[in-house]
Amino acid sequence: MSSNELTADASSGGMGIFERYLSVWVALAIVTGVALGQLAPAVPETLSRFEYAQVSIPIALLIWAMIFPMMAQIDFSAVVGVRREPKGLAITTTVNWLIKPFTMFAIAWFFLTVVFEPLISPQLASEYLAGAILLGAAPCTAMVFVWSYLTKGDAAYTLVQVSLNDLIMLFAFAPIVVFLLGISDIQVPWDTVLLSVVLYIVIPLAAGYLTRRILIARHGQRWYDEVFMKRLGPVTPAALIVTLVLLFAFQGEVILNNPLHIALIAVPLIVQTFLIFFLAYGWARLWKVRHCIAAPGAMIGASNFFELAVAAAIALFGLQSGAALATVVGVLVEVPLMLVLVRIANKTRDRFPD
Repeated sequence: MSSNELTADASSGGMGIFERYLSVWVALAIVTGVALGQLAPAVPETLSRFEYAQVSIPIALLIWAMIFPMMAQIDFSAVVGVRREPKGLAITTTVNWLIKPFTMFAIAWFFLTVVFEPLISPQLASEYLAGAILLGAAPCTAMVFVWSYLTKGDAAYTLVQVSLNDLIMLFAFAPIVVFLLGISDIQVPWDTVLLSVVLYIVIPLAAGYLTRRILIARHGQRWYDEVFMKRLGPVTPAALIVTLVLLFAFQGEVILNNPLHIALIAVPLIVQTFLIFFLAYGWARLWKVRHCIAAPGAMIGASNFFELAVAAAIALFGLQSGAALATVVGVLVEVPLMLVLVRIANKTRDRFPD
């Protein structure tokens, strides 16, 4: 996303109706999906036949539709700005890649396999843990621009932070996921993880980069930001909601049999969100980082690239897996939690340098 687009978003209020009520849409997708699976079981059964190499083709198309618009809005040339105020980048990068995935694993393992052991079977606990690991290994990309606006963040610097994280994700996501799944005794072949990275990171990233370069060269930056990206904008939310409806059509029996599990999965995700935010935010305060950099930086780690996590969970474990369900719970709880953190950040602005 360019600085011009961020300014346009800011002037329009920062959060559209989809972002503001994301948890409501997810809840409606749960109800619709479960009802579809129970009342029209032929729909998920028919869709399940369209697979190639254990990858659901309809879901893959929807996931590309979710992720591509976000990749197309990232200006990777902004990474040249890494020399500007390096403390903010050092905090964001360290927290996102050296701390966050491992705290997510530890917290989720503790709650799902120890605290909630009487309530969750070992098999389901293992699958939910896998979903939490996928969330923890994917720092937020698109929604950070919203949180940056709401905390009066530096739009250009937020762009640098997000762009750098996306580049690191290309190389770090697969090794971290394989390592943490391995120590959780969840066996996933390397080639399967790498296929997920290629399908849901490399291809959308390359397509977004080429689209941006070609269209800006032909029509200019202003047309790209104000016409193309605005037309493309509704694609992500529409694809996300349809994906969730289909996912819950497959998950209907699990949810009806274990409704408490959604709340249990949410507990470690909530704990992790607050822990990572206050860790990054507190570190930034100790280093005397400006609030307009500290707040968005803390938000990047606290929130997740849930579209990628959902995609990877489906690709690795299937639509009907507990891992896929856990990533969707992450979508469900993220917006209310992040709005709470936005309020905390705004109330503590005077504790940071201007």
